[in-house]
Amino acid sequence: MKVTILVAADAHTTFDVFTRETDLWWGRGPKYRVGGTERGVLQFEPGVGGRLFEQFADGKVWEVGKVLVWEPGARLVFEWRISNFAPGECTEVEVVFAPAEHGTRVTLEHRGWKALRPDHPARHGLDDAAYSGMLGRWWAELLASMSRRIAASPAAPDRSGQQ
Repeated sequence: MKVTILVAADAHTTFDVFTRETDLWWGRGPKYRVGGTERGVLQFEPGVGGRLFEQFADGKVWEVGKVLVWEPGARLVFEWRISNFAPGECTEVEVVFAPAEHGTRVTLEHRGWKALRPDHPARHGLDDAAYSGMLGRWWAELLASMSRRIAASPAAPDRSGQQ
């Protein structure tokens, strides 16, 4: 499943907002967070081997996955696990940040679903095509939220100091 969006900022800024401001643009509630209505902070630890995780006020941490590729302004790859995955089960998310006219083309691919059994609870009883469509809409909502976050920032045109 792939989703692409054009963002009105340079690739370094877009990568920075995606990875350093994750909690500010990522949706809240049970549709987007493992903690449901419990407010946690979702964040990436920078660099290969870092984590994408949500931390809660009581100190509890939910690790979504490890960072596999960290190329600021260009590419990010990380593991993806949700709460109904068994130990050892994971999928993979790749995000490519490509310079484009008037901004950055962000292409997100979420792969590895075929390795999970067809009746896996993460699929919500949907066949491959229906699940892929639902997942694509979910990621599209998140990327649109990130794009709005960038557009609302007074420093949006170029936070990286590059022209």
